[in-house]
Amino acid sequence: MAHVVIVGAGQAGAACAAKLRALGFDGAITMIGEEPAPPYQRPPLSKAYLLGEMEEERLWLRSNDFYAEQKITLRLGAKVDAIDTAARLVTAGGEAVGYDELVLTTGSTPRRLPAAVGGDLGGVYTVRTLADVDAMRGEFVAGRRLVIVGGGYIGLEAAAVGAKLGLDVTVLEMAPRILQRVAAPETSDHFRALHTAHGVKILESTGLDRLLGEGRVTGVRLSDGRELPADFVIAGVGILPATALAEAAGIALENGIRTDETGRTSAPHVWAAGDCASFPWKGGRLRLESVGNAIDQAEAVAANIMGADAPYVAQPWFWSDQYDCKLQIAGLNTGYDRIVTRGPEGDAVSFWYFRGDALLAVDAMNDSRAYMVGKRLIEQGKSVDPAAIADLATNLKALLK
Repeated sequence: MAHVVIVGAGQAGAACAAKLRALGFDGAITMIGEEPAPPYQRPPLSKAYLLGEMEEERLWLRSNDFYAEQKITLRLGAKVDAIDTAARLVTAGGEAVGYDELVLTTGSTPRRLPAAVGGDLGGVYTVRTLADVDAMRGEFVAGRRLVIVGGGYIGLEAAAVGAKLGLDVTVLEMAPRILQRVAAPETSDHFRALHTAHGVKILESTGLDRLLGEGRVTGVRLSDGRELPADFVIAGVGILPATALAEAAGIALENGIRTDETGRTSAPHVWAAGDCASFPWKGGRLRLESVGNAIDQAEAVAANIMGADAPYVAQPWFWSDQYDCKLQIAGLNTGYDRIVTRGPEGDAVSFWYFRGDALLAVDAMNDSRAYMVGKRLIEQGKSVDPAAIADLATNLKALLK
């Protein structure tokens, strides 16, 4: 009987296992995950779960009954130590497990502040796992001082939670503006204004010199010499693909685990999907850090294990919740040379990214219609008149005809 082993029990791993069963795979499936919790959704960790508005069980992607019913073996709290691609074995906790096909859905790991700048002090956190958030939840007490290093989406989501719970929040961003790596100045301006209105202090073009304190963080020294008190610190300085296991097994890397268009790696019978995988994209390579990609790519790998031999075609989309603002992003804005603004109309506004006449991406704030229309236009490769987008009298849905 064929055996598919999935290393990584997150969104991608769970999606791959479920899709294999849905497609009629009747062999054995074993999913191995380092965390003790069953596969769960990560996005609410820095939002509803951190706020105390969501119980742990509601994070779970499936009930425990699902895995039993589908005959999917979960090995949780188990670290895979090595992969032998020649013998088709993975070793976890000293036990060797054979596979016919192996899927690496190892995800990503947060960048941490170096010990040389105090990153190993107590009271310094990252936001990635359930355990990370459980460890910091007790710190969120009204009146305490939180410093967040990094003005990306994770940092800003944590800032929103802190502000809503009555903390004194400061965000440090080394770049000239928050969200600079991922969004247009217009989107940065929108979220800077939103956070400032909620009392968050945002310091741009401001680096961290070091964290202060002995044993536990008590403050931060900025690159300009200023010092700020801090009761705790969150590092939101990005994530890295978890590739160490693949690298040690001799599997090719390229900004993640390198795959072909079907999800195959350089090693026979080994596949990869999700945050850890880079795949062919428009003449180059792409690695996407998103729930949508984790699910879609993992399901494509499952289909290809079953013989579909079909290329994975990514349709990028993302979201972020901050206060009462829901940001939805369709497409990738890389290479844009023009921004078209639609709105504001009430609390809704959207920014449309163009390169020449080609629509690349849309950032929609509290505007689900702009997001849905933009997403469909991008997926269909349609060009639209930028002036029509900017005109609030334009019926966006009519642009799809």
